[in-house]
Amino acid sequence: MIEELLPESVVAVETHGDDETGRATLYPEEEALIARAVEKRRREFTAARACARRAMEKLGVTPQAVLTGERGAPLWPEGVVGSMTHCEGYCAAALVRAADLASLGIDAEPHLRLPDGVLASIALPAELERLRRLSADAPDVQWDRLLFSAKESVYKAWFPLTEKWLDFSEADIALSVDPASGSTAPSGRFRAELLVPGPLLGHERVRSFDGRWTVQRGLLATAVSVPHP
Repeated sequence: MIEELLPESVVAVETHGDDETGRATLYPEEEALIARAVEKRRREFTAARACARRAMEKLGVTPQAVLTGERGAPLWPEGVVGSMTHCEGYCAAALVRAADLASLGIDAEPHLRLPDGVLASIALPAELERLRRLSADAPDVQWDRLLFSAKESVYKAWFPLTEKWLDFSEADIALSVDPASGSTAPSGRFRAELLVPGPLLGHERVRSFDGRWTVQRGLLATAVSVPHP
């Protein structure tokens, strides 16, 4: 599901259910990060790292510990960029050589409406208006949750390039539907216009991020890939 949203240079590993958690082991330094974590957090953390290590193998990188840096961002091996996501019953990791992409971000969510009050706290007025139109045209898609997921993917791609927080209100996201996608597995694209100065890549200022989305198997997923200039 995630891999189809990303360029061919990216490798992705995903799991449904808890199958990876039972077989996975953590490095001692990873264990230290979750020594006081509740069981749910431990399962998610372990499954995400199991996916990440399998993705490292597919990329030709020696599997190793994935620690966390500022704001909990994963620390990848030298020469690698990546992203992880997990929600109830699903986990994924996506990795790529740093020479092939500047950054990437992935997110998965249950295909359910956001809790009451959340949309108003994350969406700009222009985004709300676009969601109203999209909901009228494709009512089977939970557009509010999709917008939230897209903003999560944008942030995950943004942070490694800037090491700065990006608020929900600082990216204006326009979602669209692929004409060829069906009602059973709708998919599409989105563009996030940055409302604050974007990161510098080479000598160019990034002004927007492009991404893709899909809805499958009771889940929705979004992904952003940031090319080199």
